[in-house]
Amino acid sequence: MNILVIGGAGYIGSHVVKALLDRGENITVFDNLSSGLRENIFPGTEFVQGDILDKDKVFEVMGRQTYDAVIHLAALKAAGESMELPEKYAENNISGTINILNGITESGIDSLVFSSSAAVYGEPEYIPVDEAHPTNPANFYGFTKLEIERLLRWYESLKGLRFAALRYFNAAGYDVNGVVRGLERNPANLLPVIMETAVGKRDILQIFGDDYETRDGTGIRDYIHVTDLAEAHVLALDYIKEKKRSLTVNLGSEEGISVLEMLETAKTISGKEIPSKIVGRREGDPALLIASSQKAGKLLGWHARYSDVETLVRTSWEVYK
Repeated sequence: MNILVIGGAGYIGSHVVKALLDRGENITVFDNLSSGLRENIFPGTEFVQGDILDKDKVFEVMGRQTYDAVIHLAALKAAGESMELPEKYAENNISGTINILNGITESGIDSLVFSSSAAVYGEPEYIPVDEAHPTNPANFYGFTKLEIERLLRWYESLKGLRFAALRYFNAAGYDVNGVVRGLERNPANLLPVIMETAVGKRDILQIFGDDYETRDGTGIRDYIHVTDLAEAHVLALDYIKEKKRSLTVNLGSEEGISVLEMLETAKTISGKEIPSKIVGRREGDPALLIASSQKAGKLLGWHARYSDVETLVRTSWEVYK
């Protein structure tokens, strides 16, 4: 298949591109390199530098050849920043996606895999969180992802677009084969922050609260290895092409890892004393957030294989060290 991967030079996008290349697909990467890296662009892929806010450029790249599908991973994703700069997130995430959707329909492309987020759910009302859980985003980033999902359903109804909306939980780790090695720019998630502290890029790791009702007092999250995540994109694309129907699924490991468990594992694997300090809780942080990925297992035959804490940390340390 000829596949256009928008955001394919980024952290998750580069792993998705690798998974597609591994099975012989023809890939074009479209990325503005604001967070993506040139070193993440694989030999044998066509690369077009451009921004999803540039409608003419979006239409141009989609008209270069006949694409069988688009994978859309281009979004601003810092939840905290989205609460301070909603206009920036509305423009990039929502308006940019509208340009993509209109380019898709103009070009006659019938399949889209969309990078959504567990942030669409907001504060969990029950655990594990399944796809039937109420959607009530707690931040503007999550709101943009939910609005895009609504747009997708309208384009399906009105334009015949088939889509997969993949609601990620916490993506982490690096390519288990050691091929993708480009480091994230300005990461805000736990594991890369631990890694940056281990190698001295940060002075200290802040742990936001140690008085939660969890097994060690720190917050527990569902981490999914990025290699597992990439495999899910491939399976989701196959599903919508073969079944000719759309789907929305959670992608998580169904296991919880606490902040302290991640930190202690990183100390063991790296052999480094990673300085940390307890600070106050962050507003809106739940004690526990774990996915149900039963639907992805049933429909896609997908299960997390590499999302244990040791593999997450080891594959990250191999790159950061």
